[in-house]
Amino acid sequence: MTKQVKNQILKYLYNQKLFGFNYHSNLNINFYSSCDFNLPNSLNDLKNSVANCHLCELSKGRKNTLFSYGNNQSKLMFVCDEPTKSEDELGIFYSGNTGELLSKMIENVLNIKKEEVYITTLAKCRGSKEASFQNFESCSCYFHKQLEIINPRLIIAVGEKVYSYLMKNDEDFSQNRGKTLNFNSSLLIPIFSPIHLLKNPSLKKDTYLDMLKIKNLYEELN
Repeated sequence: MTKQVKNQILKYLYNQKLFGFNYHSNLNINFYSSCDFNLPNSLNDLKNSVANCHLCELSKGRKNTLFSYGNNQSKLMFVCDEPTKSEDELGIFYSGNTGELLSKMIENVLNIKKEEVYITTLAKCRGSKEASFQNFESCSCYFHKQLEIINPRLIIAVGEKVYSYLMKNDEDFSQNRGKTLNFNSSLLIPIFSPIHLLKNPSLKKDTYLDMLKIKNLYEELN
């Protein structure tokens, strides 16, 4: 079919629509999720699936997908909400001011290299707007497949949005921040996100204490 013929058909359908004729229901791409497909059991194959994913509007504005970074065998997993602007531009974790702060939190307090932990995001793309829970749902099976393969003992929910989405509740984040909670077969500890700490430096002391708690628990798990 030539481009000219396609344009003629589209013009015809558009004119018909003006008279009230519809040939299909409205398409809402946000309805679809990774759960609608069979996903591979290999992290490399799963990463390729993410790189070729266009299930939601975030994929339209992304520069890179962000899948994971670090040790696939780690018992410790950090989960962020979405790629930062710097991470989207470079395609790697720990980029920009927030990435540098998170890296320091891990290496200076936990006293381990950032490469030793596993980090991922709920939304694998950064769009023109802030990621919503609906975007998290679109990526949900990618994330849960990562959980299944990595099988972490301890999950760090980085920020209120991650905590609220994973725990499926509206409880006050500030009251549960730093507490050890149960999430499926893993333990979960919510902490303030680096971007929140940069905006509220006075909370760094509380986060330092949370990270010390994570350090002790991580050492016990090892």
